[in-house]
Amino acid sequence: MKLTVFGATGGIGQEIVRQAVAAGHEVTAVVRDPARLPVPLSGLTVHTATRIDDPEALREAVAGRDAVLSGLGARGRKAGGIAERLTRTVLTAMEAEGTRRLLVVSAAPVAPKPADDPLPDRMMLAAIGAILKEVYADLTAMEAALAASATDWTSVRPPKLTNGPLTGDYRTVIGSNPRSGRSISRADVAHAMLALTDDPASVKQGVGVAY
Repeated sequence: MKLTVFGATGGIGQEIVRQAVAAGHEVTAVVRDPARLPVPLSGLTVHTATRIDDPEALREAVAGRDAVLSGLGARGRKAGGIAERLTRTVLTAMEAEGTRRLLVVSAAPVAPKPADDPLPDRMMLAAIGAILKEVYADLTAMEAALAASATDWTSVRPPKLTNGPLTGDYRTVIGSNPRSGRSISRADVAHAMLALTDDPASVKQGVGVAY
């Protein structure tokens, strides 16, 4: 497939790029600073966009692609609306080019809570949600922008992220979160996003992913 990856210098974005190239996909990585990419990968196209908030600057990167995958989002507790703002820019560029498939990274606390989640897990999510209130408000607004768009979107919602290895051994739940799912590696989130790219059941859905 022809894939474009936003947030390609971030933890999940780097994993998407690495795994997609290894799988033989034609990959374009959109970055502000190419120097922040890891060791260059054979077959990777780098699209430099110093104005990632300008849809016109992104149209070439998304034109004619089978799917766009995004790891864009806040890097700390102060979100500043960055996930919503940058995702809206990507949506505008995609809609202008007629590119439909989009997968983004969100977070488990944005999803409806499983009714059978044990009390300790519910309490833990509530505590994390209070600490990262601004980040999750930003992601909720981002998901609202997705729902209002013309794209075939999927929002992938992991819990706590780790730097563990790629295992391929995780659970996914469409429309909710895996019961008692507390963590997942960035590598496995990337793996899940690539696996969901051509899964019609995940279109216009949030998908919880966890161990």
